[in-house]
Amino acid sequence: MAGLTTSRSEQAVIRKFSQQRGRAVALCVALGCTSLASMVAASERGPVTNLPLPRYVSMKAAEGNVRRGPSLTHRIDWVFKRRGMPLEITAEFGHWRRVRDQDGAGGWVHYALLSGARTVLVQEDMLTLHAKADEQAPVTAALEYGVVARLGDCALTWCEVSVSGFSGWAPKSKLWGVMPEEIRD
Repeated sequence: MAGLTTSRSEQAVIRKFSQQRGRAVALCVALGCTSLASMVAASERGPVTNLPLPRYVSMKAAEGNVRRGPSLTHRIDWVFKRRGMPLEITAEFGHWRRVRDQDGAGGWVHYALLSGARTVLVQEDMLTLHAKADEQAPVTAALEYGVVARLGDCALTWCEVSVSGFSGWAPKSKLWGVMPEEIRD
């Protein structure tokens, strides 16, 4: 992906994001915000959905074209071929979402190919699932590297996942598709 030129529509999205971030920083300075986190959080909303950016979703379709820009006229760079695969949305433009996978590969995908159902990708071979969010809790299953699992509740450092009738808690650091600070009930 390095060395690719950005299209006019991508440049417009980047310009708009930069302008919004600048306004948010100015507003925080004027209001006396005390932390960098509050400044950044003020500007990290999608211009289309008003949902947080970045955020995770999953592939709804079994196949999805990944384009260079946010329209059907842009070239298809590759095709995602895994239903349920977690993806990170990094930008929005109309009906298009710029996404990336765990390897950092990404591009623009039509929103109809995405689902809000949360999944995660196992990042360790033979990752053990536990009955509770505790390393000492009984092991309920072991998952291979690359398994896609449905994401359930998340505590500070553990998440509950399920796949093929097995469920349990796994360390959040061993999963891709969930933010480190994310808590889910």
